[in-house]
Order: sequence, then C-alpha cells, then structure tokens
Amino acid sequence: MAMAVAPQHRESSSSGSLNKHLTDNGKYVRYTSEQVEALERVYAECPKPSSLRRQQLIRECPILANIEPKQIKVWFQNRRCREKQRKESSRLQTVNRKLTAMNKLLMEENDRLQKQVSQLVCENGFMQQQLQTAPAAADASCDSAVTTPQHSLRDANNPAGLLSLAEETLAEFLSKATGTAVDWVQMPGMKPGPDSVGIFAISQRCSGVAARACGLVSLEPTKLAEILKDRQSWFRDCRNLEVFTVFPAGNGGTIELLYSQIYAPTTLAPARDFWTLRYTINLENGSLVVCERSLSGSGAGPNAAAAAQFVRAEMLPSGYLIRPCEGGGSIIHIVDHLNLQAWSVPEVLRPLYESSKAVAQKVTIMALRHVRQIAHETSGEVVYGLGRQPAVLRTFSQRLSRGFNDAINGFNDDGWSLMNSDGAEDVIIAVNTTKNLISANNPAHSLSFLGGILCAKASMLLQNVPPAVLVRFLREHRSEWADFSVDAYSAASLKAGSYAYPGMRSMRFTGSQIIMPLGHTIEQEELLEVIRLEGHSFAQEDAFVSRDIHLLQICSGIDENAVGACSELVFAPIDEMFPDDAPLLPSGFRVIPLESKTKDAQEALTTNRTLDLTSSLEVGPVTNHASVDGSSCHLRSVLTIAFQFPFESNLQDNVATMARQYVRSVISSVQRVATAISPSGLNPALGPKLSAGSPEALTLAHWICQSYCYHLGAELLRSDSVGGDSVLKHLWHHPDAILCCSLEALPVFIFANQAGLDMLETTLVALQDITLDKIFDESGRKALFTDFAKLMQQGFACLPAGICMSTMGRNVSYEQAISWKVLAAEENTVHCIAFSFVNWSFL
Repeated sequence: MAMAVAPQHRESSSSGSLNKHLTDNGKYVRYTSEQVEALERVYAECPKPSSLRRQQLIRECPILANIEPKQIKVWFQNRRCREKQRKESSRLQTVNRKLTAMNKLLMEENDRLQKQVSQLVCENGFMQQQLQTAPAAADASCDSAVTTPQHSLRDANNPAGLLSLAEETLAEFLSKATGTAVDWVQMPGMKPGPDSVGIFAISQRCSGVAARACGLVSLEPTKLAEILKDRQSWFRDCRNLEVFTVFPAGNGGTIELLYSQIYAPTTLAPARDFWTLRYTINLENGSLVVCERSLSGSGAGPNAAAAAQFVRAEMLPSGYLIRPCEGGGSIIHIVDHLNLQAWSVPEVLRPLYESSKAVAQKVTIMALRHVRQIAHETSGEVVYGLGRQPAVLRTFSQRLSRGFNDAINGFNDDGWSLMNSDGAEDVIIAVNTTKNLISANNPAHSLSFLGGILCAKASMLLQNVPPAVLVRFLREHRSEWADFSVDAYSAASLKAGSYAYPGMRSMRFTGSQIIMPLGHTIEQEELLEVIRLEGHSFAQEDAFVSRDIHLLQICSGIDENAVGACSELVFAPIDEMFPDDAPLLPSGFRVIPLESKTKDAQEALTTNRTLDLTSSLEVGPVTNHASVDGSSCHLRSVLTIAFQFPFESNLQDNVATMARQYVRSVISSVQRVATAISPSGLNPALGPKLSAGSPEALTLAHWICQSYCYHLGAELLRSDSVGGDSVLKHLWHHPDAILCCSLEALPVFIFANQAGLDMLETTLVALQDITLDKIFDESGRKALFTDFAKLMQQGFACLPAGICMSTMGRNVSYEQAISWKVLAAEENTVHCIAFSFVNWSFL
C-alpha cells in the first residue's frame, strides 16, 4: 500500500495519539498537522460522514488525496471513540467530585449526630441525678432554670450594638448549620444519595419551625450568595424586599437592615412581614456566610401604617454557609428558622404555620433547587422548547405565581377593595379599578381597562384528598370543571376593545386539550406549558372559524411523595403569538396539606388508584377501591381558588355576578372530583359551611326551616322568605345564632349562620374543629343531656336560659336555646341537630 510518510515531528503524547492510527496490516500511520486539521474541520460538521462524503473530502482536500477512503473511515471511527472516552471520563470525574463532596457532608453530619448523642447522654445522666436528689435541690434547680435570662433582641435604633448583634447572629447560625443547637431529624421522604438534591433535615423540638439543607452546587460562593440574597427571584411567596441601610462592619463584613413581606397562602389568614438584620462576611477558612435575624419591636420597620395588613413574624438566626469545593463549585448549608405567629390564624390552619416540613418545602428546599437550576442552565445542560431562553421562562413562572398571590391576598396598597356580599361568605369578590395589565418590558403590549380587574376567590377545607392527585386531575381533565365560554371571555379581554359580556357569542368546546411543554425544573417538580383549547362558534357564519384559546400554565407539587409540599395549577390566557413580555392575568388553584401523611396512610391512598376518573364522575356513586378507612385517614388540606376577570365600568355588576356563579360552579365540580378521588368514597368537603352558596348549603337551609316548622309548628323565617334561593340569605342574616352539629358520638359543628359565627368567635373553616360539648358550661351540658332523649323522641327541645363559651374563652349568655332534628327531604332520615340561641350577648 503506497503511503506518503510525513516528516517526523516531536509532539506531545496527546496530539501524537490523534495523529497516529493503526492500518489494516497492523502498522501505524502518522498524519501531518495539516491533515489532522482538515479532518477535524469535517468532524466538527459531521462526526460520522458517509462513504460519499469521505470520497468528496479526498477530492476537495489535496493534502488528503493520497489517503485511501478506508483509512479516512478508520480515522473517524477512532476520533469518535476518543470523544466518547473523553466525555465518559469527564462524567466520571464529575460524579467522583460529587461523591467526594457528598461523602464529606455525610461525615460532617455523622460527626454532628455523634455530638448530639453525647449531649443527650449527658442530659440523660443529669436528669437521672436530679431525680435522685432531694426535692428541695430539684426545686432550686428549676428556679435557677426559670430565672436564667433569655437572649433579647436589640433595637435597630442603636447602631453601636448592631455589630455585636451581627456577631451573635453569626455564632448562633453556625451552631445550627454545623452544630447541635437544634435537634435535627431527617426530612421524611428525602434520603441522601449521589442522585439526591442534598441532605435535608427538620427541627424536632425547638422554638418555632426550622429546616436545614446541605448540598453541592457547581457555582462559586460569591455567585451563590448573590442569587440567594435576591429573595424575590426564587422565593415565590416573597412580595417585597427592601434594603434600607447598608454599612460596613469594620471586619470586612456588611450589615444590612431589611424589610420584607410574605404573601399569605390562602384567603383565610393574613400575610406576614419581617424586619431583619442581615450580616454578610467571609470567614478565615474561606467560607462565605450570609446570616439574618429579626430585630426587636413588633411595630419596627420602615412604615408601620403600610404594614397594617401584615402580622409581624420573627426570623430566628438563619442563613447560608457557603464553602468553596475542590475542583470547582461550592458546598452550601441552608438554615431557615422562623416563628410564624400561629396564634393569628384560625385553629384549623395552625398545623400549616407550625410545620417544619412546610417551611422546608416552601423555603429551604426551594432555595437549593433554584441555585442548582441556575447552575444547570449556566452549564448548558438544560434545553427548552419553542426557542425560549431559560431566564425568560423563569420570568413567566414568577409572574404567574406573583399575579396569583396578589389576587389571593388583595392588598389595599395595590388598589384592591371588597365588594358587598350577596349574603353568603363562600365567594369573596374583590375589585381593583387602578390595576392595569402591564407587560414585562414593552408598553405597547400593556392593556389599560376602563373599569379594572375583578377577582372571585374562595377557600374550602378538604379531607382525605391527596393534593397532588387532585391538581394532576384538574390539569389533565379541564373539561370536568372549566366553562369554555368563560375562558373565551378572558382570552378576548387580551385584545383592546374586545369585551363581549354580556352578549358574547356562544362557543362550544370540542373537548380537545393540547398540552405543549415549554420547560420544567431539573427534578420536574414544576412544569411550564402552553395549553391550547380547541373551540368553534355556534353561529353558522363562523362555523368554520377556529376559536382556539391559548393559556400559559404552571403546574407544581404533583409528586405524591413530597411530604408537606403545596400543589398548584395556575394559568393565564395569552395571545397565540405569545411574546416574551405578554401581559398576564393569572387564575387557578392551590391545595395545601395541613397534616403530614403517615407511611401506612400514604401507601393505602396510592393503592389501586388511577387518574382516569372520568368514568367515576359520570356514573354517580363512587366505588371505594382503596383499603383504608376514611375515618382513620387524617389527610386534610385547604383548597384556595382565585379567578380574575377584566371589566368595563358599566359591566362591573354583570361580571361580578358571572364571576361569583362561575366560581361556585367550579367549587361544586371540584367537590365532585374530590369525591371520586377520596379513598373513603365520602364527600371530602367538610359540609356546606365552607361553601355557603353551594347547592348543598341551600338544601340544608331548606331542611332547617322545614324541620323547625314540622317539629315546633312555627315559622323560623317569614313565609315570604322561605321560597327559592332567598331562604339561605335570610337564614344567614337571622339575628339568632343558628348552628348545626353532626349526629355522632362526639358531635361537631358543620354549619353556622353569621350570628352563630360571631357568637362562637370563629370562622366557617375552623367551625368543624369545635365539638358541641366545648361551648356549654357544666349546667348547660347537664340540661342538654337531660333533654336529649326528649329531643330525639319528639323532635325538639327547649333549653332554659344559660351560659355558653366562645372559642376565645368569653362567656356568652342566652335567654333560650331551641334544638330540633333536621330531617332530610324524605322526613325519615335525621341529617343533623340544629340549635337556635335566642337573644345572646357577651358578658
């Protein structure tokens, strides 16, 4: 085989390996640098050229003219092999670095746990010694423990003490991040490993709620700190973050005074705000620390009047410890320790504000996932569709979440105000006449409405309904709950002058829903997608005109194994052109678990369950396929619904009526879906008290009035008030406190009118946690038990004047209490027991 041999060159071993190739007869052939350069250019364009392409290459490159096509083929094969080996070697090195870093974290965690064990052993020995000593010594020890002065927060008005406070914050934060200051336990369902996000822990016994995360991120410490300090960019519940004071600490650090506001997750609780000190410093070992804590004073902050809609929460020493990692990247420790003032929310919501799991999912894990997402995007490992840049898609998700939170909270300083109710508190109508749909960057895409924006929102309590399953069903079966005409109205409002209510054209939904993915986070805990709903007009002249509707949608929290995670489905109509700065008007659902799922309950819930629930929704009664008793399963969650509609000034009342009816229809549909999902086969909505405008509530109101007349021979309401839908409104505004309780071993309240709620000083949501025996004093309970047999026999009983107690511990006097059996329509089934407290007042 004739082969021109190139002059010998002294080259490095790596380049020599590229220039030297083995021929078929076992001899090595060397290529010149010019030949290798020509082949590399072709390889960059096409790593696997065809036979024709290789022959063309020989003809086009004179320096390759004396090389046979077969030898060119061997060169490309070897080149591809080396490229594969290089990538595999790089991957293994990356995995090795990650495993080394994770091993270091696990060793540190093991050391911390050993210290914690030693500390517990010492405490146990001390307690045993105390138990063996004289009672007097024990009393003295207790007195000493009680009188130990507790650390008090310094006031921000004393700048001389801020550096000292910052140093104390740093020491306390480090003791939580790497020490034993908090009794950490592993986060359920988050086992560490080479493929995990990191190591997660929650507090077991401490003041407030706390969560901790440790992980490896391929970003430099300064970049990490910059991202995490911009809390609004990753913490979806952060409404506002203002830095009011920045000054150097004198030791290379920086002290900042911050005021931040946090959205409330539901309509049932107020939002939170924080007035904090943030300390950033580089330690001697090369670590970077950003720690933060609250400053004293509930009224402290930039403007106490502006914080009127907020409850001042407390941030105990928290922050980030970022250490540079060998080979690049950083090891980060995150600690979030909060006191969310659970006393300020209804009792039924307090588990949410006292849950370390909720803080871990909402704040701590979210922070670590966000920086890992940024790291993957920076490395080019994340690929998105439709040509959208990751930063643009992230902005869309943030705008959808922020708009949905704004609608739920309805802050006065944003221009929101409440409209008059129609007599039932199930749906809240808020209106904003100052808000416009402003696009992100382009004023040309902004929409200014002559009227404003109206929001219809409601919250209801669900039982035995897995939030992830419910949201996943709502996403995949939109036709089961949505009205296409309402979607069409919202979509039409994106175009100037296209308001069509009332009198908008009738539309029909073909049932086809096309989901076009835009992107997702690396763990797919959040999906961003465009939804196309195919529709056509009923009008004959427009029969062949497409009326498709496009929605931008985010769906999150659909992993059933994520303990304490909130599930959301938020969407907004968009133009089919979908510019990057398109204006958005979000609506949607949020389901928040209130109690953690036990392993057994979770396994029982996921057994034999399918998302194909359409058939069960159509046939009526639901067959219980799960092998778990609904009474023993303690899955409770709060569902919050918010829908926004633009309007013109002359159509405000019409749109408000339409919005209220639509949300009530959606609530009814969601209850039907939840019934199908619930493993118990029972209605998961806790009675009509949480949706007082629903058909169930109207039915109950009729039963209450009819049963009162049947048993007592008198009218509870005026005869002209008991017809049609007005009975519920008049019952709601009745001056006597009317309450209904279930007929079971431990009766609980399931309904109350406005006077009943005022008397008990509670809300519709918290009502179901109040048992009948809790509101009566001893004499009232005796009178009730004495007359209970009479009540069940003759259908009613009259209790003498007495005293009962509200949920806030206040005594309430009443002149008379009437109780009667509420019969269902067949008049042979007792639905519940009703009470009417006449002329009640607080003592």
